[in-house]
Amino acid sequence: MNTQYPEINKKTNIVFFTGAGMSAESGIPTYRGSGGIWHKYNWEEYACQDAFNIDPQKVVNFHNIRREKVAACVPNSGHVTIADLQNKFENITIITQNIDGLHQLAGSKDILELHGSLWWGRCKKCNFNINLRNNFNEIKKCSKCSRWLRPNITWFGDALDVAVFQKAHNAILNSEVFISIGTSGIVHPAAEFPYLAKSNGAYCIEVNLETTRLSSIYDSTQIGSAGKILKELHHTFFDRFIK
Repeated sequence: MNTQYPEINKKTNIVFFTGAGMSAESGIPTYRGSGGIWHKYNWEEYACQDAFNIDPQKVVNFHNIRREKVAACVPNSGHVTIADLQNKFENITIITQNIDGLHQLAGSKDILELHGSLWWGRCKKCNFNINLRNNFNEIKKCSKCSRWLRPNITWFGDALDVAVFQKAHNAILNSEVFISIGTSGIVHPAAEFPYLAKSNGAYCIEVNLETTRLSSIYDSTQIGSAGKILKELHHTFFDRFIK
């Protein structure tokens, strides 16, 4: 890489914004594009509140199959690199569209999960939330009212969690380096994040397997796998400022 990166220090405000392409390297299927989940399944039957209201057991069983597949995956070197950098810099924020929890497994902390987490179930009546990572096949209903536990993720037609979105928005407003990894640039409101970072003076880096419709607004676009490119960024960019 011959990119002329900006000067930073250990207190620089840095945002990593990750999408489905980040986790695809760990074997988790993407949602759109060739082989994406929604090319195989009709989201209206499995991934919206109406579907859950009509047949909650069908929806929960579908998401438990997803959980089984995700549970067999491990963080890739890209997740590990971000976790390592978070330990070395004071102001790194991780914002993700992914619901798989791989950033946490890699050792990252305080991740802003825009679309929720596949590992949590929620009872809308009791406002009860429970971590299902180790027992999702056994616990399917609320222990208080026996209603089916809705996967605590953002489905089609759902609004984003306001508090999480506001934290993400504020982090991007204050960012000095914004690194987008494996995102399509077509899902709103997250697709607005690169514009927000750029308009507030952040140096913007895109990491993806191919260019996107937003590539032109980035200061640097790096084509390749997240694991490979993030390792290179660690050595060619970040390491210069770690003392």
